[in-house]
Amino acid sequence: MRRRGAGAPPMGAARGRVVPGAAMLHRSLWLWLCLCLCCCPGSGLRLHEYLYFQVLSPGDIRYIFTATPAKDFGGVFNTRYEQIHLVPADPPEACGELNNGVFIQDQIALVERGGCSFLSKTRVIQEHGGRAVIIADNAYENDSFYIEMIQDSTRRTADIPALFLLGRDGYMIRRSLEQHGLPWAVISIPVNVTSIPTYEMMQPPWTFW
Repeated sequence: MRRRGAGAPPMGAARGRVVPGAAMLHRSLWLWLCLCLCCCPGSGLRLHEYLYFQVLSPGDIRYIFTATPAKDFGGVFNTRYEQIHLVPADPPEACGELNNGVFIQDQIALVERGGCSFLSKTRVIQEHGGRAVIIADNAYENDSFYIEMIQDSTRRTADIPALFLLGRDGYMIRRSLEQHGLPWAVISIPVNVTSIPTYEMMQPPWTFW
């Protein structure tokens, strides 16, 4: 597992005690640390081990989210999508035929962990014409630990990018869509966070960077 950042509070810990100025300082320090690790060979975790995307709509979750690519299967993003749909799969675990497969074609699917392997989920989305899959942890309280997605024992392959998303982030995205009665979110992916001024970084307020 990979953790979002050293010194992150334990899951379930109260965050209301962090004043806005302190929260901004924490986020600025974390971004600075990522940039240093990216530029210093052999110094541990690299920035490129994370991939970032931004929700553009609905507005109440207009944040930049962090995901991690699968370790040994799936493709890479050769194109930046300025606006593309992030469509929650139906059923959420996407272990077989999808009820809303027509909406996933040429879009990106939001899938929930569980029921079958990460590779199986990726292949299902690929077979429905999806351009990528984001697999959110099914532990909704998980706001800091990243699961390393690896191949299963079937020797199958997948060509589309597969990303792992924290359970808390996936839950909040799906909840917002349900509250607004929307079938999908609009996102930009991947996002180059090094080109965004720190004061414009809009991270989810429920997690620590």
